[in-house]
Amino acid sequence: MEVRTTADRRPTRPVTLAHPRQPVTVGGTAPVSVQSMTTTKTADVDGTLQQIYGLAAAGADIVRCTCNDAEAAAGLARIVPRSPVPIVADIHHQHRMALAALEAGVACLRLNPGNIRKPEHIKLVASECRDRGVPIRIGVNGGSLDPALYEKYGGTVTPEAMVESAEQELAYFAEVGFDDVKISVKASSVPLMIDAYRLLSERVDHPLHLGVTEAGPLPGGLIKSSAGIGALLAEGIGDTIRFSLTADPVEEARAGRTLLEVLGLRERKNVDLIACPSCGRAEIDVIEVAARAQAAFAEREIPLQIAVMGCVVNGPGEAKDADLGIAAGNKRGHLFVKGTNVAVVPEDEMVDALVEWADFIVEHGTDAAVARADVAVAQRAAERDRSRLLVEQGDDVNASEQRVELIAKRLDS
Repeated sequence: MEVRTTADRRPTRPVTLAHPRQPVTVGGTAPVSVQSMTTTKTADVDGTLQQIYGLAAAGADIVRCTCNDAEAAAGLARIVPRSPVPIVADIHHQHRMALAALEAGVACLRLNPGNIRKPEHIKLVASECRDRGVPIRIGVNGGSLDPALYEKYGGTVTPEAMVESAEQELAYFAEVGFDDVKISVKASSVPLMIDAYRLLSERVDHPLHLGVTEAGPLPGGLIKSSAGIGALLAEGIGDTIRFSLTADPVEEARAGRTLLEVLGLRERKNVDLIACPSCGRAEIDVIEVAARAQAAFAEREIPLQIAVMGCVVNGPGEAKDADLGIAAGNKRGHLFVKGTNVAVVPEDEMVDALVEWADFIVEHGTDAAVARADVAVAQRAAERDRSRLLVEQGDDVNASEQRVELIAKRLDS
């Protein structure tokens, strides 16, 4: 799959999160990265590391852990050297926890300007980060805006208020010569969040961390996050993303990775499963077969587009751009590669056949997959089943032409 070039994105200055094996650059020419946050107690070192490894396996490039007390800071000191990805410390209210997290060796801090407001504390943390080469994310949150800004803008959260909060923090950082910064202006309202990021992108060239805060449980939270983050990414705004879901954080990482893949901003890592919605021609339960295929490929890193189609009449043609697909007909499955029929398998072996051929394509390529097949035999079988369905069901099983005629009559009346 072709990945969109960085020229499609708003130019930003790069910020690098250090890691001995997997440093991550945010902004500049780096690909958009995926973040998530652990839900464990950070003091639970083994439990937190288990979750971090799960998040990394699901596609997270960066993981954030809370640092809210001394036990959490001590936990970070034990977690950071064993983490497969850079760790960001999430800091609220206590600037001392930020200093402790730096001692623990974290790759980045997240500070909320709404609850660490004393200039001397902000500048002290920024100075320490400057000296250590550790970046800071200014994490503005619509739900915890500085009360002074809240009142200034009429007792409500506005895009202007959120952006001003970020700019105030930047000004404090500038006083101590620190500018290794990325910024977020999150809100639970999708329109507010979009407007805030658009405004911020016009004011600064720092990399932006996108998210809809407190998006909620599935499926609503997934929809809200995809709408807000996706809209901005499509405009070229955004350098790293996090889905904030009331769910297992692994779902956040998977969703973020998938969004980047479907937008063409990251190379496909896992299967992109497409399936027809079914119609009058379908000879299988498309939903059930697609669900089984989704489960079969869930943990397999196979970067292919795979199609599950309900009938052999239209399936191979409609999904001819898929790397691999299968269409049903006459109690059997017709396997196709890039629209070319390559094999026929029993109906109950359709999903197993998809997995086997997908593995072969990943190793050898689609040309080799077609070359190993008896294409002529597969095409004859597909044509026989296609012809049988047309005879049994007719050319217009979905009554499409009847609808066209009805439309014409209504327009003429």
